[in-house]
Amino acid sequence: MEKLVSSWFNNKTLPQSYIFPPETRPGNHVIPRCNTIPVVDLSKALAHERTAVVQQILEASQEFGFFQVINHGVSENLVNDTMNVFKEFFELPSEDKAGIYSEDLKRPCRLYTSSPNYNREKVHLWRDSLRLPCHPLKECIKIWPQKPTRYKEIVAAYSIEAKKLGLRILELLSEGFGLGSGFFGDKLSESAVLLLNHYPPCPDPSLTLGVSKHCDPNLLTILLQGDVYGLQVLKDGEWIGVEPLHNAFVVNIGHQLEIISNNKLKSAEHRAVTNLKVARTTAAFFINPSDDCIIEPAKSLIGTDESPVYRAFEFKEFLLNYINMEGNFEKSVEPFKLHG
Repeated sequence: MEKLVSSWFNNKTLPQSYIFPPETRPGNHVIPRCNTIPVVDLSKALAHERTAVVQQILEASQEFGFFQVINHGVSENLVNDTMNVFKEFFELPSEDKAGIYSEDLKRPCRLYTSSPNYNREKVHLWRDSLRLPCHPLKECIKIWPQKPTRYKEIVAAYSIEAKKLGLRILELLSEGFGLGSGFFGDKLSESAVLLLNHYPPCPDPSLTLGVSKHCDPNLLTILLQGDVYGLQVLKDGEWIGVEPLHNAFVVNIGHQLEIISNNKLKSAEHRAVTNLKVARTTAAFFINPSDDCIIEPAKSLIGTDESPVYRAFEFKEFLLNYINMEGNFEKSVEPFKLHG
């Protein structure tokens, strides 16, 4: 528990173990907050503009690997209650969080700091994280935190809605590619994990990171980033900031969607920067294949003049390599590429 940033950060200078090398730290230069990150109005997909929405999602997933969704069907009250209860959790006294803190990587629900590789890291991340498995929900909820008292009720309702939203977006992507209804159902989207990240105010945001550059290893991520800026996406070699929008979700394409699309979709590298004055709390809902799900490029997406870029593999094989490679983009996918 004493390793948690939130337990010791007050009135401290930035420890050396949190200072990133010059080439990877954010520095003092201003990153533009990009208004060109596509914003998709999902309510239009229910009407005569469905085809246009599908095309907008496809284009955003190909060019950016990121987009935001509004009018998504998740009630604003639930979104607000969820974010409030997440913040309440991280503000709990240490004794109320001690029972869920763990450095055991095999423990499915746990509070930890920096990353699962804390003891192997050269530099630590300025964040505390709570990992919550969400499938099957009736079983997972039993091991969730007991406090705050509303926690289980609100987060259970939220996880159901986040999964519905993710499946809806996957269905629109499937439609756009002509893969047929339900292509991303069953094992491809069976598992779900909620990762809460809490970034306390940082004494020098120019020297450290909340999350270092990476791509998500899963299928699709639904991110509730709240109203505090911190998300940056790498596009064409330049970092751009993703402006928080009221009652919106950020959607990003995971490695598995890139592979299934045979590189037609883009899993974009992204990172989180810290803030000097206020804390930032976010919730990433990861939709994952089941461990034994076979991942490979969809045959109908491989043109007559091209070959599959990747071999078939089980998702758990990819995930193990991703963890061992500490999320490195090229090293994570290299063993699964077909060459020649």
